[in-house]
Amino acid sequence: MKKRIAILASGAGSNTQCIIEYFKENSRANVVLVGCNNSDALVLKKAIDLGVHSFVFNKDELTSLPVVLDKLLAERVDLVVLAGFLLKVPKSLVLAFPNRIVNVHPALLPKFGGKGMYGKHVHRAVIDAQEVESGITIHYVNERYDDGAIIFQAKCDVGENDDVRALEKKVRSLEHEHYAKIIDQIIQRM
Repeated sequence: MKKRIAILASGAGSNTQCIIEYFKENSRANVVLVGCNNSDALVLKKAIDLGVHSFVFNKDELTSLPVVLDKLLAERVDLVVLAGFLLKVPKSLVLAFPNRIVNVHPALLPKFGGKGMYGKHVHRAVIDAQEVESGITIHYVNERYDDGAIIFQAKCDVGENDDVRALEKKVRSLEHEHYAKIIDQIIQRM
């Protein structure tokens, strides 16, 4: 029986699109749901265009009310994937899906993680620290930002002349290359 994946996202949805497309060609799993905390996010249109049901929720529906948790349980989700999701995952969700929530972080954890470390903020911090490499970290999600067990890392160089946009492009390329494949490996072990 195919495993069921839900994606939680907040933005443009390039990783979401890559993951949905990867699993359309894969017999092990389907992306059955995309949840988003931003009603204007492009990820919602991408999900619809790719034939995946989506829903919008607010912070209270994630943290205080069981709306998101109830939706994931009703859809019989096996794995929750964070793809550019900017809200902290509440304890109730972590407990309901132990070692079944994964995230991709745009840096080599444990460096440059934690509250406020997302997107361009991470790349700016990497450049300001004069790091010679950056990359991605795919990790399990626990109750603290960017603190769960590391599953996979991939590196890229930080060029002497790289600005935030150039580094972001390198890191995004790594995300697109590896995230869906690592999710697939996780599913094979489930």
